[in-house]
Amino acid sequence: MEHKFYSNGKLLLTAEYFVLDGATALALPSNYGQDLRVKSFTEAENTISWKSYDAQKNCWFSLQLENDSGVLKLKNNLNFTEEKTAERIVQLLNFLKKEKPDLFTDKSLAFTTHLDFNRDWGLGSSSTLIANLAKWANINPYKLLENSFGGSGYDIACAMHDTPILYALKDKKPIIKTVDFKPSFTEKLFFVHLNQKQDSREAIAHYRKQKPENHQKSLKAINKVTQKILACKNLSDFERLLDLHEEIVAKALNIRPVKQRLFPDYSGSIKSLGGWGGDFILATGSQKQKNYFLSKNYSTILDYHQMILNKKSLP
Repeated sequence: MEHKFYSNGKLLLTAEYFVLDGATALALPSNYGQDLRVKSFTEAENTISWKSYDAQKNCWFSLQLENDSGVLKLKNNLNFTEEKTAERIVQLLNFLKKEKPDLFTDKSLAFTTHLDFNRDWGLGSSSTLIANLAKWANINPYKLLENSFGGSGYDIACAMHDTPILYALKDKKPIIKTVDFKPSFTEKLFFVHLNQKQDSREAIAHYRKQKPENHQKSLKAINKVTQKILACKNLSDFERLLDLHEEIVAKALNIRPVKQRLFPDYSGSIKSLGGWGGDFILATGSQKQKNYFLSKNYSTILDYHQMILNKKSLP
């Protein structure tokens, strides 16, 4: 018997970092995601296998697990890079085994994952995996997140929703509201990959080390920007709000915004998405202005409608 699950990737438009402290974030599910297939069968020796495939359909990771006195452990030898991935998968599966032991009793399991986006894009290979495993095990995905990767959980919410959302943590619990975010100027919005991967945990650790003055004041300012972006009707106001958001976060992190660091002569606005320093940025401008980034060897550029999922109109 085989079961199949799919979850959406994500981009965080507002409240990066501050969402960890209760700010309301505007988050966007992506048209790209990851599926999980779980095949169960009965055989003499109960085993667990795992294979992960990238967007080019190449198997980039595989492992075999054995049940050692009720605990799942690695059966095959891995290199250093693979060990980090394996540790996370073993951690996830052992937690699921503890929560739902019947799923693992008297059967062998074969897990297969397929990404439909480049692994370096930072669209949520971990969050989509957690969401898919939670669907398979029928458990709360935020509980699985808390007991594995950690984080705010906005990416899990995007994995489970097909429209833009407002996301906030209140008393450490997620508050999610679907919103109708469809700017009339999306033809002037596009996403550019910075040719490097951002480590979310490192980004969060850097944020936690900062002791910004007037933190609550900045958080409230971020919330106001989020609400204004949600209601924005024209590109010039949208650009002004993006620039203001970058300024607030830059002061909190004590880091120069990406436009100042990499693209100081670009005529449109540029905003980091999620952890600063890698993955995608949002840029405003015409189709011709994409050539600016191409000339600097940033060749992965996606239009707004290529990237962002919005399956249905809300009443």
